[in-house]
Amino acid sequence: MGIKKKIFMLDSTVISVCIKIFDWAKYKKEKGAIKLHTLLDYDGCMPKYVYMTDGKKADVKHANYMLMPKGSVIVADRGYIDFKMLYGWMKEKIIFVMKLKDAIKYEQIKEFSLPEGREQHILKDEKIRLTGVDTKDFYPEYLRRVVIYSETEGSDIQIITNNFSWTASTIAELYKQRWQIEIFFKILKTHLKIKSFVGTSRNAVLIQIWTALITMLILKYLKHLGKYNWCLSNLIAFLRMNLFVKISLQEWLDEPFKPPEDDIYKQLQVNLF
Repeated sequence: MGIKKKIFMLDSTVISVCIKIFDWAKYKKEKGAIKLHTLLDYDGCMPKYVYMTDGKKADVKHANYMLMPKGSVIVADRGYIDFKMLYGWMKEKIIFVMKLKDAIKYEQIKEFSLPEGREQHILKDEKIRLTGVDTKDFYPEYLRRVVIYSETEGSDIQIITNNFSWTASTIAELYKQRWQIEIFFKILKTHLKIKSFVGTSRNAVLIQIWTALITMLILKYLKHLGKYNWCLSNLIAFLRMNLFVKISLQEWLDEPFKPPEDDIYKQLQVNLF
């Protein structure tokens, strides 16, 4: 994308648990949950910030307590729309790219020309001003609204940002990259088994989740070390199968399908006589 600023993806994920067993994880009347509030670094797709609460904690309320890096770019979904918070980010020279709620009222100030050629998914690019009673005072500055068509969702998506210098296609691509944090959550839940817990206390659950996050860091580092073009899910599966195989880790990461030579086996064989 050619953006020199640091990019972060902001989102949360809910891990459902049984409220009768995990009675501290409040969520709904008959359902418990743990929520992971995460700020994911786009470079390397590893979290810069993770905080765990019960499922009842609203995303935007927790985001108000977070200290966002000055001069960075924050990409988030519409659950984080809080114009008082966004105005504070703007003062810190933070660029935000977010999905706009349909109920937000605004007026058009200026319409920008649309890109020609391949960028047919960009439907509108305009400068707007908030007009709602509960919004215009919280964010008195102009905003930019970009409407794109998403083939994944099969509908139009409204994106707002406080950046007016980037192209509309850059704004659209930034929001598209928000999917990286969804992939991160999927790997964490599916491959590192944080859907089922060994202990039931709050401390036991937090330890297991932090252990999974540390494991993720190690796996990403191994993926970086290997010359083979590893998919992270394949790396996890192959490591489980070869956990007790005596072989050089670096050699295996580089050439996982190369059979070991006979002399290597001879060196590893214990001399019993």
